[in-house]
Amino acid sequence: MSELSDLTLSAERLIRGRHATRAFRPEAVPEDTMRALFSLAGAAPSNSNTQPWRVEVVSGAARERLADALRAAHAEQRTSVDFPYSEEMYGQVHQTRRAAFGAELYGALGIGHDDHRARAAYDAQSLGFYGAPHAAFLFVDGHGATRLAADVGAYMQTLLLAMTAYGVDSCPQGLLSFYADTVRAELGVTEGRLLVGISFGYADDTAPANRVTTGRAPLTSTTSFHA
Repeated sequence: MSELSDLTLSAERLIRGRHATRAFRPEAVPEDTMRALFSLAGAAPSNSNTQPWRVEVVSGAARERLADALRAAHAEQRTSVDFPYSEEMYGQVHQTRRAAFGAELYGALGIGHDDHRARAAYDAQSLGFYGAPHAAFLFVDGHGATRLAADVGAYMQTLLLAMTAYGVDSCPQGLLSFYADTVRAELGVTEGRLLVGISFGYADDTAPANRVTTGRAPLTSTTSFHA
């Protein structure tokens, strides 16, 4: 019974301990650690064990080239999105949660609600992976992209938890997927649809952005139990 309790406590700490990091130190994650992380993430579940994910990891000079290309595409408004996005896809409750998070993040950064220029500049900065030395790009491999994206989402969460367990910090970034053609061109990717990019490395604990904490909706507002 005590062993089960220890396992439960460890799982609780791991899952609740994962959080998005938006400022990183420059030191790289050791190669053997990276290989262990992505190998562990491959244990994620998928429909009929199809494993429809393709992952591209950038570091070093490749990371620098891609960051430059992403910032150039952003400045020239050359977006290319594989999975359609619109503000209308969020319901009112989701918009409320987004607004609360944005107020907390931009408040910590000293950016006012109506300071659109500063907010845009921060978005552009995020295309440099928040200073992280590595980034992983998750592609959905196959033709049933929307259905298969659920499996890649399971892979992403498994990867994020693996990173947390290994003491590696991370930030899933939807904005990185707005420049799918740029990512493909820079990395020589010819197949798959880009779902998300994940910046990762080690957190800069002195950065104001990393002091932001997020709450979660109460269980009763998201989950119903039927008997």
